[in-house]
Amino acid sequence: MDWMFIVNPVAGKGKGRNIAQQIQKFMKKKNIAYEIRFTKFKGDGEILAKEAVDRGCCTIIAVGGDGTIYEVVNGMGMGTGTLGVIPCGTGNDLAKTLGIPENPVKAMEIIHGEHATAIDCGKANGRYFLNVASIGLDAEIVKETENIKRYIKGPSAYIAGVLKTLLSFRDKEVIIEVDGIQTKKQIMLVAVANGKYYGGGMKIAPKADIQDGYFDICIIHKISKGKVLRLFPTIFSGEHVKVKEVEMIRGKKIKIIGSEKLMLNVDGDIVGEAPVTMDIYIGGVKVFVAKQMQYA
Repeated sequence: MDWMFIVNPVAGKGKGRNIAQQIQKFMKKKNIAYEIRFTKFKGDGEILAKEAVDRGCCTIIAVGGDGTIYEVVNGMGMGTGTLGVIPCGTGNDLAKTLGIPENPVKAMEIIHGEHATAIDCGKANGRYFLNVASIGLDAEIVKETENIKRYIKGPSAYIAGVLKTLLSFRDKEVIIEVDGIQTKKQIMLVAVANGKYYGGGMKIAPKADIQDGYFDICIIHKISKGKVLRLFPTIFSGEHVKVKEVEMIRGKKIKIIGSEKLMLNVDGDIVGEAPVTMDIYIGGVKVFVAKQMQYA
């Protein structure tokens, strides 16, 4: 077995199953040994990736969104093989940073080209992540949106989640330690970014470089709800960094402690709570990218 595809069949409103058929045609044409495994429940991608590593598979491809990649990377660990990405989730934010196209055939051609590069990997409370970890407003939006999805589907669920969360959200008091320097802040949001994008294309860290060995940390301080609504659209272009309530700093080791319960959002999923310690591992994961890749 040369390639293992780990497919989230419900990613992108069921795109995963359709892409599996394209994978079969592509692999038959290229005459490469492969296996396709479908995830059956949350966390199954991690189990399947670990099984693939244990069987000696060196090319493991995540077919899904950022959550699927998160599971696969945690199953692989660091230094055990090369990650391929075929994006078909709702946001595909890591793929945006890496310049991987959403066209599945083009994404497979990149993997077939066998040009791999080492990118940095974050670790939050013992769990690996490649994109963004955050606490505050966005984590609560993620949680609320998941609840709303039971009744409303698609982008409308996220918009409803934003509005409902804003009505009840209040700023949080946290202690943030960056590379040993500790400060107390009243915040609406803290996003610790390895990649540039999250939340379906929001450019939360415009200057983030996934190979520079640093996290880019976006802190949105205490701010009125009206101003948040005006700030929100500017995050998609990265212009939010010009607002006085937004602070951007860089660091390698981050600790966040809240004065109350704070949910931890990692690569689009709620995976725990603060306090949280985050470390960056330079070149921790190898991933297939286009030879002419230019980070977005």
